[in-house]
Amino acid sequence: MPKRNTLIKICGLTSEEQALKIAKLGAHAIGIISVEESPRYISAEIKKNIFTTLERLYPKIERVSVVQNCPIDLIIKNFLGSPSETIIQLHGDEDIDYCKKIREKIPHIGLWKAFRIKTEKDIDNIKPFEDFVDAILLDSWNKETYGGSGEKINSIYLKNLQFSKPWWLAGGISIEWIDEILTEIKPDGLDISSSIEISPGLKDIAKTEDLFKFLKRN
Repeated sequence: MPKRNTLIKICGLTSEEQALKIAKLGAHAIGIISVEESPRYISAEIKKNIFTTLERLYPKIERVSVVQNCPIDLIIKNFLGSPSETIIQLHGDEDIDYCKKIREKIPHIGLWKAFRIKTEKDIDNIKPFEDFVDAILLDSWNKETYGGSGEKINSIYLKNLQFSKPWWLAGGISIEWIDEILTEIKPDGLDISSSIEISPGLKDIAKTEDLFKFLKRN
């Protein structure tokens, strides 16, 4: 049987207008890219405006700031006090010591760690991280980019996965793939970005709505 109530994160939002439309559709999490090299990057000021509005109107939605190989002291500095984010998503090559230090210094912020999957061994390397993060995100490996490539992970690596923490599947998630995901892979959540875009950072709202409707029928 499919896993019910699969969580949905829409990532790479760049405008408040689109963030509010997607929140209204029923997203459980909204991600903003804080990596300057990304075509979906937006400034800290715009991000704060979007997240502050979401916090006021949709307080239950997780507000996820995606970072990549950022100096750890800068991460800690940015998230002390009253940040507008509820989650830091590490989407680079951060090691266990990096995760452990963040967990110790800012325990009130959720910590998700993304892993790019190229071979089955990449799955095995995740286990030691489980004690130091709140969720695991599996994304496809791509030599050109750390995320948002639209490429799928080979499904053979995803069957019968079990982690001690919730896990999210990313990478080329579309309506055509969702039946297999829900019946055979059964992640706790889906992280969706490029498959519902008109261009990087600009979502096709009609396509996004169709995706939510399809998921609610399953």
